[in-house]
Amino acid sequence: MTALIRYERLESPALWREAPEAQRRDVILSFGDASLVISDSAERVLTHWSLAAIARTNPGMRPAIFTPDADSGETLEVDEPVMIEAIEAVRAAIARGRPRPGRLRLAILGVLLAGMTALALFWLPGALVRHAVTVLPATVRAEIGRDVLARLTRVAGPACARPGGAAALDRLTMRLLPGTSTKVIVLPGGMARAAHLPGGLILLNRALVEDFEDPGAVAGFILAEDARATQTDPLAALLRAAGPLATLRLLTSGTLPKGALDAHAEAVMTHPPAPLPDEALLARFAKAGLSSARYAYALDVSGETVLGLIEADPMRGQIPVPLISDGDWVRLQSICGG
Repeated sequence: MTALIRYERLESPALWREAPEAQRRDVILSFGDASLVISDSAERVLTHWSLAAIARTNPGMRPAIFTPDADSGETLEVDEPVMIEAIEAVRAAIARGRPRPGRLRLAILGVLLAGMTALALFWLPGALVRHAVTVLPATVRAEIGRDVLARLTRVAGPACARPGGAAALDRLTMRLLPGTSTKVIVLPGGMARAAHLPGGLILLNRALVEDFEDPGAVAGFILAEDARATQTDPLAALLRAAGPLATLRLLTSGTLPKGALDAHAEAVMTHPPAPLPDEALLARFAKAGLSSARYAYALDVSGETVLGLIEADPMRGQIPVPLISDGDWVRLQSICGG
């Protein structure tokens, strides 16, 4: 120890009391190996005090009074400034070298808190969403979809439901998405083109059924929205935006906060649709026997941004099979009463 080496040859007089009732004796102090040596005038060693255990009973006062430990009645009075400084320096050096259990506990607690915070921020929200989309039944998904739709119709207007047109739309849906419970709904406004909701709902703007000569374009939008719903679960997208507290509420009560539903309805109306790779879309069109070029030109009349869908059209050079009858198409175009 550097401090002990520095003072190892230091000696000074002091007054030593062996017990509270004993007389004080003149002694000589010196440093030994990890101890303070107390000797009489004849240099006979009277006792050794462990430097690691020495305590001072009157900090800042003179003469300094030391004891071999906090509970001992033995005392040592030192008036020599250099010796007092030496003893205090060695005690401080020993104290610095002792382990600090409290600091270790604080460090461990800090690491644990940081880990828990990281879990809460980065892992828990995603885990809650994954659990929710796995365990929630179809009835809850359908109810959430209807709740969001109800909010959309406040802005877009009530869903178009002219009987003949609604039946024709159902037949087109069954032709494109056989074996599913997907429901396609036409809204009079509010959305640029198409969107999808939890519970298997696909929404179309009325312009898609009124502004084209055949059902090829609207059929393409239905397939594209179904592909987006397959690519990213719409309920998962809603819950990620709503946050972990809303997800916990859904898991425990089966309902979502009104604010989360309102925010999702606004996002459906204002956010652009997620991009889809051409390969995924072309596979859908090929399976349905549908031209991808008609959908592509509905997206971009110039064709410049959708060349992949035009050039790789799976029905290119083939005579397409009618999706629905001409009469159904006419009825579908009038679904909003136009």
